Amino acid sequence: MKLLLDESIPVRLTDRFPKDFSVSTVAGMGWAGTKNGALLARISAEGFHSFITADKGIEYQQNLSSLNILIVVLVARSNRLQELAPLVPQVIQLLRQKPNPSVYRVSA
Repeated sequence: MKLLLDESIPVRLTDRFPKDFSVSTVAGMGWAGTKNGALLARISAEGFHSFITADKGIEYQQNLSSLNILIVVLVARSNRLQELAPLVPQVIQLLRQKPNPSVYRVSA
């Protein structure tokens, strides 16, 4: 499964996913600074299955109906690794269920 972590997510969170997940970052793709609308279009065009972000308002800021990707919003007190890492098992469980493309929130 091909995942992309948003700029708001610490890069070291990639290490928390199992090896059968191909995890990239926005910065690693050279897309840093790309606005959400253009970024989501690129994510879909590049064949990513899921976009993981901490942007709690993404579904209100963008028209997501035409995109065929699953967006996971991590909801924590901060975007620090120690706050987000405990959410990864829930994210993995969600992704393994292969839900329909939509926005899903994961919190403690």
